[in-house]
Amino acid sequence: MSARCVMVLGTTSGSGKSWLATALCRWYARQGLKVAPFKAQNMSNNARVVAGGEIGSAQYFQALAARAEPHVRMNPLLLKPEHDTRSQVVLLGQVDDFLSRLPWQERGAQVWPVVARSLDELRDTHDVVVIEGAGSPAEINLMASDIVNLRVAQHARARCLLVTDIDRGGAFAHLYGTWALLEEHQRKLIRGFVLNRFRGDAALLEPGPRMLQDLTGIPTVATLPMWWRHGLPEEDGVFDERTLTPGAVRKTVAVVAYPRISNLDEFQPLKNIPGVRLVWARSPADVAQADWIILPGSKHTTGDLAWLRAQGLDRAIARHAQQGRAVLGVCGGLQMLGEALIDTQRIDGNGPGLGLLPLVTVFEPDKTVRRTQARFGKIDGEWAALSGVDVQGYEIHQGRTSQHAGMAAARAVLPQGLGWQNDGGNVLGLYLHGLFEDPLALRALFGVAAPTLESVFDGLADFIERHFEPGVLPDLIGGAPE
Repeated sequence: MSARCVMVLGTTSGSGKSWLATALCRWYARQGLKVAPFKAQNMSNNARVVAGGEIGSAQYFQALAARAEPHVRMNPLLLKPEHDTRSQVVLLGQVDDFLSRLPWQERGAQVWPVVARSLDELRDTHDVVVIEGAGSPAEINLMASDIVNLRVAQHARARCLLVTDIDRGGAFAHLYGTWALLEEHQRKLIRGFVLNRFRGDAALLEPGPRMLQDLTGIPTVATLPMWWRHGLPEEDGVFDERTLTPGAVRKTVAVVAYPRISNLDEFQPLKNIPGVRLVWARSPADVAQADWIILPGSKHTTGDLAWLRAQGLDRAIARHAQQGRAVLGVCGGLQMLGEALIDTQRIDGNGPGLGLLPLVTVFEPDKTVRRTQARFGKIDGEWAALSGVDVQGYEIHQGRTSQHAGMAAARAVLPQGLGWQNDGGNVLGLYLHGLFEDPLALRALFGVAAPTLESVFDGLADFIERHFEPGVLPDLIGGAPE
């Protein structure tokens, strides 16, 4: 095979590239084609375990939408920010310490052969590859070292869509400005403009799209209405306005949103459960009325723990736990719940924990990255509904957590050091990601099931089928590559 390549570029970060690429993966897969996603370089602390290691969550979900087995080739380079000026570099699924220390301007020459080979291997074994760009392709200060946007598009001879978020304002200027900053041969790659998140009657946009086509020669091929609850996890960021549940609120879940939060996409199902209100907590006031407090994963546990203390959230969490209300720590959140964090390898940092579980975490150079299946043992108190439930998830962490030798033992609730509970039964710590994505766990905890990912993917494909101009989607993969 030599796959036809469709690429989604954006005028800005957050314009809608990831979800549109996911929708395209499912739409082409429903045509009976063998489809794979691809993104050369992703910067995100949301990652999933796949064949070969870890990739960005967006490409993981795109692979599922494409009905393909997720693989590290689909996102060969993943940057996981640890500080404002430093990221952990994951190449083909594995941490690369050399690249992590290398100045970012110098990484392109090192990794481009891996990027190109990964893309070519996907093209050789699929009918269609749906490629996602990053940020904007028109960042003129980055074009010389580009390995994720136009260089990929030219290498794959991709037919590109350029999407913009019209809800932000300035959509036509964003589209025209992006086009104007490209070289003539690069402009020819763009086959259509997409207006995303439009509110109102699309007819009111005229004569804007016609005027833009007169200026650029490129048609606007879709105007996509605003759609808050499509059900696909957000790739990055926390969006408070989307977390209100329809109907009466029966349970409020507060997820602490520290600066280096990771794998926040695993909480997406909570947004879709009737009666559950999800709050992203940044202050004690945000957790005051919560039924559950969740400490999620972190890419810098000691740094986020210091931030949590600076906000006064440590005291608020302690009060919540003392009142017998539910606390859950996941991965880095589990490490925070313990007595101490010990780092002799200069990986994350030393510091005291919150002291809600009698555990100690020692940071180690080796990173645990694996899919996991386990069964909960007997659990008491607030989390008793999970007793005996079989769960599937994944682990991504540096650090080994064990019982504090000088304290009464915590109760192990999962095998192999995956989970513990306090004596009171209200504080639970897990290394297992994905609890709220597991249908059995959701039913045990809430008595309901969230919409399946399959229904979400089909909904995305139906949506673009309704709103793209007729014939555009098949035309993007029709004819010989140019």
